[in-house]
Amino acid sequence: MRASYGWLKSLVPGLTASPADVAERLTRAGIAVDTTHEHGAAAAVCVVAEVASIRPHPTKSGLRLVTVRHGAGEQEVVCGAPNVPEPGGLVVLAPLGAHLPAKGVTIERRTIAGVASEGMLCSEAELGLSEAGEGILVLPKGAAKPGQKLAEVFPEAHDFVYEIDLTPNRPDCLGHLGLAREISALYNLPFVLPEHGVAPASAETMAALGVAVEVRDAARCPHYGAALVRGVTVAPSPLGTQWRLAALGVRAISNVVDVTNLLMLLWGHPMHAFDLAHVRKKKIVVRLAEAGERIRTLDGVDRELVADDLLICDGEGPVALAGVMGGADSEIKASTRDVLFEVAYFDPRSVRRTARRHGMHTESSHRFERGVDRGDVARVLAHATSLTASLSPGARAAADVIHAAAPAPAPARVALRRSRMDALLGVAVPWADACAVLERLGFAKDADGAGDAATFAVPTHRPDVTREVDLVEEVIRTHGMDHVPAELPAIHPTRPVGGSEERARRARAAAVELGLSEAVTYAFTSTAGLEALGAPKPSVVLKNPIVDHHQVMRTSLLPGLLAAVKNAKNHGVRDATLFTVGSVYLASNPGALPAEPLWLAALLAGDRPAYLTKPSAYDAWDATGLAVALVERLAGRAPTIQRESFPHLHPRGSAGLYLDGVRVGRAGPLHPDVRDFFEVTEAAVVVEIDLEKVGEPRLPAYRALPRFPASARDVALVVHDDVPAGDVLGVVREAAGPLAEDVAIFDRFVGGAIPPEHASLAFRVVYRAPDRTLTDAEVDAAHAKVVAAAEARFSATLRR
Repeated sequence: MRASYGWLKSLVPGLTASPADVAERLTRAGIAVDTTHEHGAAAAVCVVAEVASIRPHPTKSGLRLVTVRHGAGEQEVVCGAPNVPEPGGLVVLAPLGAHLPAKGVTIERRTIAGVASEGMLCSEAELGLSEAGEGILVLPKGAAKPGQKLAEVFPEAHDFVYEIDLTPNRPDCLGHLGLAREISALYNLPFVLPEHGVAPASAETMAALGVAVEVRDAARCPHYGAALVRGVTVAPSPLGTQWRLAALGVRAISNVVDVTNLLMLLWGHPMHAFDLAHVRKKKIVVRLAEAGERIRTLDGVDRELVADDLLICDGEGPVALAGVMGGADSEIKASTRDVLFEVAYFDPRSVRRTARRHGMHTESSHRFERGVDRGDVARVLAHATSLTASLSPGARAAADVIHAAAPAPAPARVALRRSRMDALLGVAVPWADACAVLERLGFAKDADGAGDAATFAVPTHRPDVTREVDLVEEVIRTHGMDHVPAELPAIHPTRPVGGSEERARRARAAAVELGLSEAVTYAFTSTAGLEALGAPKPSVVLKNPIVDHHQVMRTSLLPGLLAAVKNAKNHGVRDATLFTVGSVYLASNPGALPAEPLWLAALLAGDRPAYLTKPSAYDAWDATGLAVALVERLAGRAPTIQRESFPHLHPRGSAGLYLDGVRVGRAGPLHPDVRDFFEVTEAAVVVEIDLEKVGEPRLPAYRALPRFPASARDVALVVHDDVPAGDVLGVVREAAGPLAEDVAIFDRFVGGAIPPEHASLAFRVVYRAPDRTLTDAEVDAAHAKVVAAAEARFSATLRR
């Protein structure tokens, strides 16, 4: 929201601090001022001038030569505006050397079509006051004396405007009075509500005129106030009012409409003005809409309503969406003579639902959604009638004001203890200062409050204060957070090396080395997602989740990874190679906190990288290959791969990862049902590794460089599909004996001459002796044992 420094200064007598200092103090008190910009800077250097004479330009028909008096003499300027007033009229002159920031120009002596011009007559746009630039600014007669600075005559013409980023819990600061109250407290200055006078009263009453108000839903509208002003003349507002509204981002429309906007910006309480002539049967009814009912709002949109929308109606139908926007049929027009003002309190949740449902966010709904001051309805109404009467001479307020109100709740009372305040803050604030701060903010201290404890009545403009800790926050943010010493708390430090942090670091490094990209995922997920994966049931359930799909703390890392793949696909990225490292939260002993083992999960989706070949999807071999590479980097040794079924993996490709007989992870293609649930359309394989069970890596043992040559033999064994390749690899390694330096599988082949339901597994065995060169006979003998062992164990045959 925007706020005017000049307006705030007028509301806080005695305020001498600069705009920059006020902005800094507000920000330090929790009311963040993002930027400050100078509005109408040219008004501080431009002067009021009186037109002395006008004559045509000697060579240009569209230009005129205007002589003006500006207190220090006369000078002639060339002007092309069509609205130069007759001699005696008042205009605004930018003298030589004046800078106009709105246009980025500095006034210099110029020759225009052969005539020297020493200055410029300015429009509102050139002065930076508004967007009106069709002609020059003409001031009302008698408004000023020639030679006066424009800002001296109209203080609203030069101002400093704050852009404030206000948190939703501070609706009181959505009006200048709330900000003025804050500034008074911060600078220890007195604060009083402004006097607004009393409107001349009409002899007639609203009741005598037949004006009535009926509230049918007191829960959503517990207080509705209405006041009538008769004999209004709709006209433009004074220039100062127009410029103040323009500085705050509101377009001036007419004196009546501007009253509603001006008071909303002052009190923070939206209001509405109806043309009484268009209020059918002179009756206002506050009720819920009927399903299918329609209204055309002020923005010209025809809207279909639902039964949950709260309406302001006249005697025949809707005239406004309560708290959001008025209807087009009862708006103020030039012909309006009688104005019915509405000031009400609407339930914030009701306004929020209606605004969201219709895709509307207005200045009015913004304030009602956060909670306006229920206690200022009468004051705002009185201010509206008096201000309207002052802007429209001859207008009279009806003698009565209608208040349709449910009984107001008793003011909340909150106790504050000095001991509790000091314990929370960690710094002692003088008790008298704390009480004075709260009283300056509008909290009334009970008369019997004494000693080191007191009870305060919470004002109606502060719905956010309900607890003792809220009062403590008010004290310290006003007293000054900079008074709290910066001290590091006593903590139990963790080991700089080792533990879960070191495991996570090594896991990330290993995954990045293998070309994976890290996805930072939420620790929250949905129960349905975990059930789809067959993951353990969640042990931590959130009572108030931010969104429906973040109801529980995860027992698997896969939901977050799969959500990242889906999001990438939605943004046009088909292939993904991702990993994440984090804790899962598993049930432990009853009454104990959940166990939090650290896991690594990796996912390959789409096609594997290919160059000059046809792309092919990731498969189970990619999963197991990635799993082996990750475990080797983490544990210092390769895992054993065993075929094993898991609920979320495809049964024909899933495998368990084992180290020393302990399962440390799993890998394989995702089950089609899981892919469907998470809306992952591409083929995907996953690897999951329990980093706690992997443990610390084994240090590599030193081995001297071989002195004798190696001899390699390849063997292709045909086995049944049911035989795991890892089992065959283990038998080959065992049968090759101590002369086998390395055994690796390098090929798998199916089809061709291979029998159905069989596969050919090709192994390379490297033989080497540490003390001699092996003979062919020694190698052949060792290799024959490999073939014999495979035949005996798996009924394998040698592929020829």
